[in-house]
Amino acid sequence: MDEPRIKVYGSAGEITVAANAAGLRDLAERLIGLADPELRDGYHQHLDSGLDLEDGSINLILERDDKL
Repeated sequence: MDEPRIKVYGSAGEITVAANAAGLRDLAERLIGLADPELRDGYHQHLDSGLDLEDGSINLILERDDKL
């Protein structure tokens, strides 16, 4: 299987999350994990440029917010 590759970029009015198939599966698994009923409001994950994301990406936080 390919290595997950995710890039986040954008401007003040628009953000793009681009990924290969493995990266899309990785994001989907993270989002499904955040939806787990055992987790509490405010639980979040940081995806950082050069670590979880491609170099040059904008850092990304995925957060569960049960008030929405």
